Amino acid sequence: MDDWCVLGVDLGSTTAKAVVVGSDGRMLSSAVVQMGAVSRKGVEVAIDRALADAGIARDRIVRTISTGYGRKLVPGADRTFTEITCHARGAVALAPGVRLVIDIGGQDSKAIAIGTDGLVDRFAINDRCASGTGRFFDVLSRALEVEVTDVADLALASNRDVEVSGMCATFAETEVISLLAQGEEPSDIAASVHRSVAGRTLGLVAQVGKAAPVVMTGGVAQNHAFVAELARMLGLEVTVLDDPQIAGALGAALIARDDHLGALAEGAHLADSAAEASWDTAKAAPAPHCADCDGHPEFHATGPVHIELALARPGRADR
Repeated sequence: MDDWCVLGVDLGSTTAKAVVVGSDGRMLSSAVVQMGAVSRKGVEVAIDRALADAGIARDRIVRTISTGYGRKLVPGADRTFTEITCHARGAVALAPGVRLVIDIGGQDSKAIAIGTDGLVDRFAINDRCASGTGRFFDVLSRALEVEVTDVADLALASNRDVEVSGMCATFAETEVISLLAQGEEPSDIAASVHRSVAGRTLGLVAQVGKAAPVVMTGGVAQNHAFVAELARMLGLEVTVLDDPQIAGALGAALIARDDHLGALAEGAHLADSAAEASWDTAKAAPAPHCADCDGHPEFHATGPVHIELALARPGRADR
């Protein structure tokens, strides 16, 4: 069957992403679903939406690879791969030539250096402190009583710096409330948080080395104020993919395709080996003999193997 497809699933801390890729390597569909923390229901909805958008049934999916914070919870996954591997593969596919991938999700942030061969060279990850992740912006929006989608515009309206004591995510809400009580503007507080997260991200980049082009993936890539601040600190242009949240799922799907093609190639090799072994066995068998053919296998009606052997026999004369 040549019309097979593969599925990549990235189950993160707050969102589930699914991507369907065809046998030719083209992305056929994608889906991003936000339904709570590491949601099993969310991942099922994402898969169903991706399959529906691609117009295919589940039985056409020959391989599924999962990645992300909850990758071991994805139903039907054949294998799991790390977010580092999958985000790098997806980013390279979406932005060929990328040398540095910065991914910031709900629970962790990553800086991934990509070699000239398109493979992961070095990486650094923060999965211990929430102050460098998307969760920090959730805390900020709750403290400022605004939607998380509005904190970027709020930060861009700032006209002065606000000194903060470190902005630990655990105490961020309390600190923001304290700053508001001191008369600080919400926009200035929001801007200070953006600078804090960008600074922590810069620390990750320092561990792997600055390189260009730079691509940002993950949910925080949709925060234009943060991207602008990060670019300013890096001194480099930061490119945001059209759909930055699907990079990991796309990478997983492309790895699933590679995996299946490898299995097909291995199967073909085994089939060729079996055929060759059968042919060697046939050649080693003694020539059949009966009264009708007088020991000449070309006249013995036992099948094409004997005819092949007869045609290859030196000194054969046609009768």
